[in-house]
Amino acid sequence: MLDHLIRRATVVDGTGGDPYTADVGIKDGRIATIGRRGAGRALVGRVGERARTEEDAAGLVLAPGFVDPHTHYDAQLFWDPYATPSMSHGVTTVVGGNCGFSLAPLNPARPDDADYTRRMMSKVEGMSLSALEQGAPWSWSSFGEYLDALEGGGIAVNAGFMVGHCALRRHAMGPAATGGTPDADQAARMGRLLHEAMDAGAWGLSTTLSDTHSDGDGRPVASRYARPDELLALARAVGAHEGTQLEAIVPGCLDRFSEEETELLVALTAAAGRPLNWNVLTVDAAVPDRVPRQLAASARARAAGGRIVALTMPVLTPMNMSLGSYCALNLLPGWGDVLALPVPRRIEELRRPAVREEMLRRAHSEEAGVLRRLVDFGRYVIGDTYTKENDGLKGRTVRDIAAERGVDPFACLVEICAADELRTVLWPTPTDDDPASWALRGRTWTHEDVLLGGSDAGAHLDRMCGAPYTTRFLGDCLRGRGLVPLPTAVRMLTDAPARLFGLRGRGRIAEGAHADLVLFDPDRIDAGPATLVRDLPGDGPRLDARAVGVVSVRVNGVETVRHDVVTGALPGTVLRSGRDTVTVTAAG
Repeated sequence: MLDHLIRRATVVDGTGGDPYTADVGIKDGRIATIGRRGAGRALVGRVGERARTEEDAAGLVLAPGFVDPHTHYDAQLFWDPYATPSMSHGVTTVVGGNCGFSLAPLNPARPDDADYTRRMMSKVEGMSLSALEQGAPWSWSSFGEYLDALEGGGIAVNAGFMVGHCALRRHAMGPAATGGTPDADQAARMGRLLHEAMDAGAWGLSTTLSDTHSDGDGRPVASRYARPDELLALARAVGAHEGTQLEAIVPGCLDRFSEEETELLVALTAAAGRPLNWNVLTVDAAVPDRVPRQLAASARARAAGGRIVALTMPVLTPMNMSLGSYCALNLLPGWGDVLALPVPRRIEELRRPAVREEMLRRAHSEEAGVLRRLVDFGRYVIGDTYTKENDGLKGRTVRDIAAERGVDPFACLVEICAADELRTVLWPTPTDDDPASWALRGRTWTHEDVLLGGSDAGAHLDRMCGAPYTTRFLGDCLRGRGLVPLPTAVRMLTDAPARLFGLRGRGRIAEGAHADLVLFDPDRIDAGPATLVRDLPGDGPRLDARAVGVVSVRVNGVETVRHDVVTGALPGTVLRSGRDTVTVTAAG
C-alpha cells in the first residue's frame, strides 16, 4: 500500500522535458510509482494501487523540491527546523557553511572560541547575536558533532554543510588566525581537521578573501590572511573525498575578477578536481562587460580541467538600508568609519558638507565596485519613520522630497534620518530593473557555468529576504516576463543544483527518487512582500515573506507545509558527503 497518492497532477519533472499529467505514488519516503494519464485514464504505472491518503491535484503543478545552493541556515535550524521562509517557498534542500563561515569545528581547549564565532557571525552575516546565544546549544567541538547535534534535534528540510575556512584557522591557530600565517604544525592541523570533517559528512571547503568580511572586532576574518599555498593544500584535501565541493569568495565577486583572482580560482578547482562555485554574479546592462569578464574565469577553468560556477539570482531582492545600523552602506569605501560613530557624533559628521562630499566621491569610485549601485540616493524610498517631522514621508522617493526642499538628495536623506535619530528605514530602488538588464539575465541563465541561487537565506535577517526567489521567479516565468519556459525554470531550481552537488536521488521526479516535492497553483504561485516580524530567540527582528499559491511541500515523502502553514513534521535529513552525494569531477 502506498503512503500517499497525488492524482492528476501536471508533472514538471526537473529534467526540462515537457509536462505530463500523472498520478504519483509515495511510499517509504520515495516516489514508488508514476502513472501517466491520457484521455482520462492511466497509461503507465500502478495507479490503481491503494494509498493511505490521496489528493486530487488536477490543475496543479507537481515539481521536485527546490535546492537552494547558498544559505546560512547553520544556526537558525536549531531554533527553526523548518528553515522559514525557504521551505514555505518550496525549498526542500539547503546548502550551508558558505562564504568561509561555519559553526564548527570549535577548539575545546578554548571555550571563548564559541563566543568569537557568534560575534563574527553576527557582524559578517547579520545574524542576531541574542538568537545565536540563546537559540543554539553550542555543545559540539568537531564538525561531526555539529552535524550530529542538528540531526538529533530534528529538521524539516534536507541540509548539507561546507566547512568554513575561518573555523579551521581559528581551531588550529587560535587568535593568531586573524593576522597570522600558519606554521607547519598548524597547517597540518588544519588539513587533519578538514579531512575529519569530510569523513563525518562535510560537503567540502568554503573560504573568503573578500574585503567586505570582518569579524566581531572589526578585523578582517581569518581566511582573508591565507596565502595561495594554504588554500591549494586545503583544496587538494577536498579532492581526496567523495562527493565534495569548493566554494570561494574573492573581492572581484562584487564586480570583476582581477587576473590574480582568476588564476587563484582556476588553480583551486584544478587542484581539487572538484567544481567551485562563487556568489553572486550581478547582471546589469549598464555594465555590459561584467558578465563576460566574470564568466571568462569559467572558460579558463574548463581549459585547465576544472569548473567554476557562478551563482546568480533570478529576481531582484529588496534590501532595506539605514544610517543607524549596520547594512550594505557600511561596506562602501570610507563609509564604515563614519557610520560606526556614536549616533550623535554620526549625525554631526553626516551633516557636514565636506564629509558628505568625500563619502560620495569614494562611493562613486572604482574601488566601490558593484556597491556603486547603492548611491543614487534620489531613487531611495522612505520606509518607516519615527518622528512628527517625518510624518507623511513614508512611501515617497527622496528625489521628490529633495526637489521640494531645494537640496541635493543625499543631504535631504541625511536630514530625514537625523530627525529620526537615524532609525529611518530606507528602501533603495534597483537601478538594473530595466528591459535590457532582464534580457541579459535571460541569456546569462542559459550559460553552462551559471546556476540560479544565492539567496543568503538565514543571514542579514533584518535587511533582506532572498528566500522567496523560487516562487517569485516561477511567477515571473508564468505570468510576468516569461524569460524561460516553466520546465526550464523548474530544472534550474531543482535538477541543475542537484547535479552540481552530486545529490543522490534528488532534483527530479522519477521512480525510486526521494519524494521531495512541491505542489503549486501555476495561476497564483508568487511571493508576498517582505514584512518585519519579531520571532527570533531574544525577540530579534527578521524579514519574512509569505508564499502564494504553494499548496503543499513534501520532504522525503512527508508533508511539511500545507497552504503556507508548517505541519510540525521533521522528516529532513542532514545530507553527508559520500553517503548522500556522489563525486562530481571538475571536468564532469
